[in-house]
Amino acid sequence: MMIADQPYAGHILDGEHRFGIRVYYADTDAGGVVYHANYLAYFERARSDMLLLAGVDYLARLNADGSTYVVSEADLKYRRPAKLGDALLVISSVERIRRAGVVVHQRVMRDDQVVVDGRLLVVFVGPDGRPRRQPEAWIKAFEAISGGAQARP
Repeated sequence: MMIADQPYAGHILDGEHRFGIRVYYADTDAGGVVYHANYLAYFERARSDMLLLAGVDYLARLNADGSTYVVSEADLKYRRPAKLGDALLVISSVERIRRAGVVVHQRVMRDDQVVVDGRLLVVFVGPDGRPRRQPEAWIKAFEAISGGAQARP
């Protein structure tokens, strides 16, 4: 039997997407601590795979008409440092659904400790960069994985 190698996508459990990450040398600063901007990259990887697992094919839409999601706001709180070699878990959940986007709560965890806590407003934009209503099927997908978060204006 041949097994195809596939990228790790995490999984959705009880309304949360769980995505494991290991801290590599390239993620750290000169002191071996994760460079602060790399947490945004961790959030992006986890959020992108959460969308795909939920059935939101943002890549096909981008290729079809140039519409995509962009981060409009990011509020991060750094609680404790992560270091070279740490095994981390990014937990993402849809907190609020809007017509043109979603608020996603994301946390980087090391064991039971919060390393970074963030809330991001991710907006669906057209090829002109202006917000537009996200597809209804995607709103329903967000409602399904969020454990019942309701769409808000």
